[in-house]
Amino acid sequence: KKTAEVLSIVSLLKGTKHASKRLPVLVGVFSASGLEEWYLNGDYLVLLVSVILILPLSLLKNLGYLGYTSGFSLLCMVFFLIVVIWKMFQIPCPMDSDIINMTLINMTSVDENITSDDVCKPKYFIFNSQTVYAVPILTFSFVCHPAILPIYEELKSRSRKRMMNVSYVSFFAMFLMYLLAALFGYLTFYGRVEPELLHTYSAYLGADVLLLIVRLAVLMAVTLTVPVVIFPIRSSITQLLWAGKEFRWWRHCSITVALLAFTNVLVIFVPTIRDIFGFIGASAAAMLIFILPSAFYIKLVKKEPMKSVQKIGAAFFFLSGILVMTGCMTLIILDWTQNVASDGH
Repeated sequence: KKTAEVLSIVSLLKGTKHASKRLPVLVGVFSASGLEEWYLNGDYLVLLVSVILILPLSLLKNLGYLGYTSGFSLLCMVFFLIVVIWKMFQIPCPMDSDIINMTLINMTSVDENITSDDVCKPKYFIFNSQTVYAVPILTFSFVCHPAILPIYEELKSRSRKRMMNVSYVSFFAMFLMYLLAALFGYLTFYGRVEPELLHTYSAYLGADVLLLIVRLAVLMAVTLTVPVVIFPIRSSITQLLWAGKEFRWWRHCSITVALLAFTNVLVIFVPTIRDIFGFIGASAAAMLIFILPSAFYIKLVKKEPMKSVQKIGAAFFFLSGILVMTGCMTLIILDWTQNVASDGH
C-alpha cells in the first residue's frame, strides 16, 4: 500500500508541474512587446500567481469549496472550445503566403511534402518524429484517478452507482471537448498547426482582442486546476507519513507550501511544454491509467482465478501500460538527444 502511495505522489507531482508549466506559456503574450519590466517576466508571473491565487486556494481544508472555482475553470475551457469552432469558419484556407511562412518559422516539425494543392486536405494519419508525443498526451488527458476518493467524500448520498454516474458524465464531457477542440483546430490550419494551438492563432491573427480573452480564460482555467491537483497529493503525503494523527494546520500549510515551491522550481527550469506533456504522459499517466489499476486488480481480487477473463484482461492491460511507458519514453529520450545533437552543430 505504501509503495503505491509513493508512486502516486511522484506521479501527481509531475501532474502538478504540468498544470503550472502552462502559466508562463500563456502569459508570454504580455512580454512579446520586448519590454523588460520585471512584472512582464514569465518566471516572476508564475511566482506571483502562485502566491496570490494558487496558494490561498490550495490551503483550503475541504475539496468541496473548490467546486465553484472548478466550475468556473470548466466554463473558461468551454469558451475556448467555442472560439476554436468559430474561428474555423472565419480563417480561410489556404492562408496568405506571408502568414504561412511566419507560422512555418515557429513550427518545430513540418511535412516538407505539403503543397499548395493539398494544404487544405485533411490527412487521417500523420507519422513523423512528433507522433511519439501523441499517445502520452492523450493518456495524460484522462488522468483523474487521484481525485476520485476526495470527490466521493464530498458527494451527498454517497454510493457506488452515484460515483460511477459522475465518472461517466465527466469522462464523456472531457472526451467531447478534447475531440472537438482537436478536430476544429486541425481543420483550421491542417498541416500548419504548431505544438501550441494558441500560438498558431497568434501567428495568423496577431493582436486579436478575442484571442487575448481566450488566452486569459485558459490561463484562469489552468490556474484554478492546480489547487484541485494539489489536494490529493497532500492527502496522500499525510496518509503516508502521519496516518491516524489529528489534523494540524502547520502540517497542512507546510506540505502545501513545499509542494508549490518544488513545482515552481521545476516549472521555471524546464522550458518546453511539449516535453512535459509527453514525458509525464509516458511515465506518470501510463502508470496511473494502465499499470497500477491492473496490478491492484490482479493482486487484491482473490476470488477470480488467474485464467479468468477479467484477470487475463487486467494482465493484458498491465503489459500494454509497460509497453506504452517504456516505448514512448525511449523514443522521446531519443528525440531529445537528436535535437540536442542537431543544436550542437
